[in-house]
Amino acid sequence: MLHRLVVRPELGAALGALLVFGFFSTITGQFLSPLGAATWLDDSATLGIVAVAVALLMIGGEFDLSAGVMTASTALVTSLLAVRLGWNVWAALLVSLLLALAVGALNGWLVMRTGLPSFIVTLGSFLALQGLNLGVTRAVTGTVQVSGMRATDGYTSAGSLFASTMDLGGTVFPTSIVWWLGVTAVASVVLVRTRLGNWIFAVGGSAPSARQVGVPVQRTKILLFMTTSAAAWLVGSINLLRYTTVQANQGVGLEFQYIIAAVIGGCLMTGGFGSAAGAAIGALIFGMARQGIVFARWNSDWFMLFLGLMLISAVLVNNTFRRRAERARR
Repeated sequence: MLHRLVVRPELGAALGALLVFGFFSTITGQFLSPLGAATWLDDSATLGIVAVAVALLMIGGEFDLSAGVMTASTALVTSLLAVRLGWNVWAALLVSLLLALAVGALNGWLVMRTGLPSFIVTLGSFLALQGLNLGVTRAVTGTVQVSGMRATDGYTSAGSLFASTMDLGGTVFPTSIVWWLGVTAVASVVLVRTRLGNWIFAVGGSAPSARQVGVPVQRTKILLFMTTSAAAWLVGSINLLRYTTVQANQGVGLEFQYIIAAVIGGCLMTGGFGSAAGAAIGALIFGMARQGIVFARWNSDWFMLFLGLMLISAVLVNNTFRRRAERARR
């Protein structure tokens, strides 16, 4: 049993999460309060939903730098259609989802068709989407934000699904936590229990070898890019329906946090190794540390130091676990 645990990619992240949880639980009582727990769980959830999808993509050997800005792009499309054109919110959500899937498919197709690194292709998508977000929003509204979602048709029913809350023991917990857990569970099952999961590990380990044994490399990678875009759409929809407004420049910089959470959770930058549960734990560490520093009344600049140390430590630990796993397979 111990040997089987040691080769699990998420073990290092789990140990790190326990240390972070114990540390902030000790230095600040607010961290363990029901309201405090709801705060850092919500922070972890909105990060973790996309981090899990990014982890699948990284296991498949690719990166997506457009995931952060995609959360704003999809929310802007939904809000412009619903607020400015009077569409039903559900129809607007469907159109923004289709847009996200189309961008993800285009990213994947360009990577496979041109052979360019996904880092470059999705960086181009990031810049293009950021420019469109700012340009279109300013041209339509005269500002860089869209508000007024609360008065749109279908807002109540859509908000109850994406942005409602649960009262547990007198403390309000947002449903984003449920979405996070659900996405993690589905991704974990797909990764370790299905043929698609085997394909993801295969294309990330060696695409030429995977192709030789019949794995549909192009289809698998395009699907992974689409999954990342869909996850960004989900987070964008949750934020839009919760706050009823969206800024054209929001989401910028989150793409690196998604990747870092996945790396902390056990994913290797080279692909072929990692887990969905590990990425969720990496996001949990993010949320606990970010809110724990606030509860402890420290300067928020310390969070970046913590993040850098966690990233370096995670890379070193992940390499160790990968070597152990490879020896175990032999």
